[in-house]
Amino acid sequence: MNLENLSIIEKGGLRKDHEIMVYALSTCIFCKKALAFLDANNFAYKYLFIDRIPFESKNAIKKELGERFKENIIFPFMVIDARKHLIGFIESEWKMALGA
Repeated sequence: MNLENLSIIEKGGLRKDHEIMVYALSTCIFCKKALAFLDANNFAYKYLFIDRIPFESKNAIKKELGERFKENIIFPFMVIDARKHLIGFIESEWKMALGA
């Protein structure tokens, strides 16, 4: 997936135990809660607001994530260490997956 020309935002944090990429919607309350959770737990992570990129790029990302993880795309969609993923924001699941 070519993300080079997209507006990926990098957030610094003291916790770098995982490589975290979050695909989110700028208007989604669960996405906002997920990013706030990462901030509150001091994780370094990257995120991309899917609703703020070109339509073709959005469709390509959703298709690739769906094929790669055999999952319906629900936001937020977090990829951990390029291997695992979580969909939606359920704090207890995110805590368990990230060791928060």
